[in-house]
Amino acid sequence: MTTKTQTVCRGRPCAFNKEEALGKALELFWRNGYEGTSLSDLTKVMGINKPSLYSAFGNKEQLFLQAIDLYEKRPGAFFYSAMDQKTAYLVVQSMLRGAADSMANGEHPQGCVVVQGALSCS
Repeated sequence: MTTKTQTVCRGRPCAFNKEEALGKALELFWRNGYEGTSLSDLTKVMGINKPSLYSAFGNKEQLFLQAIDLYEKRPGAFFYSAMDQKTAYLVVQSMLRGAADSMANGEHPQGCVVVQGALSCS
């Protein structure tokens, strides 16, 4: 059985691509951390206004959590596949290769978005 998720915005239909906007929010959180990212920064980068942000994503914390979920499905996905390896050696090898590939990828910020978010709070 296949489950299909549908994006729902309260009020008028969304006039923007929610997945694309979430990707832009992820990149901003990744670069600036949670505390270093303002709502004004988010709305500017995402190309939406504050009511649209709240309607589609909830508050800043909820948006951050959705961005983390997206991170885990995309750049951080190597972690979960590494856990499926048959031996501890292969798990570690797969994690290190995944981390190295991620760090070498110039298409996104360096490091881990979760660690970046935590560092900005300390």
